[in-house]
Amino acid sequence: MRGGTELPPLEIEITRTLIVAGAIASRDYQDVHHDPEPARKKGSPDIFMNILTTNGLVGRYVTDHFGPAAVLRKVAIRLGAPNHPGDTMVLTGRVEEVDGDTATVRVVGANGIGRHVTGTVTVTVPNGDAV
Repeated sequence: MRGGTELPPLEIEITRTLIVAGAIASRDYQDVHHDPEPARKKGSPDIFMNILTTNGLVGRYVTDHFGPAAVLRKVAIRLGAPNHPGDTMVLTGRVEEVDGDTATVRVVGANGIGRHVTGTVTVTVPNGDAV
C-alpha cells in the first residue's frame, strides 16, 4: 500500500432498480427516489439515487480494492450531479496518504452530467495487505 496508487475504475450502471432498491434498503421512502412524477414536480427529470446508496457504493469500491480484511474507518462524501436511471457512474480513486496499516483514499464518481460524488475514505488493512 503506497501513496499515489491509483485504484482501477469501476463502472456502475445506474438502473431504476438500483435506485429504488437502495432507497428501500436504507429506509429512505422519499418519493423522489421511487416515483418519477413527484420527482419531476420537484424539478428533477426523473428519480435519483439517495446519498446512502452512494455512500455504500463508495465503500464497496474501496473494500473491493483492498480486500475482505479491509475495515472502513471513515467515509466522508459530498454529492454533486444526481445519478438518474440510464446513466453510468464511474468511480475512480487514488491513495492520498498511508500511515502504517491505514490509508486515506480520494474517491470521485462521475456520470454523464458531471461529478456525482467526491470524498475521502479512510481504510485500515491489517498487516498492510493491500491488493
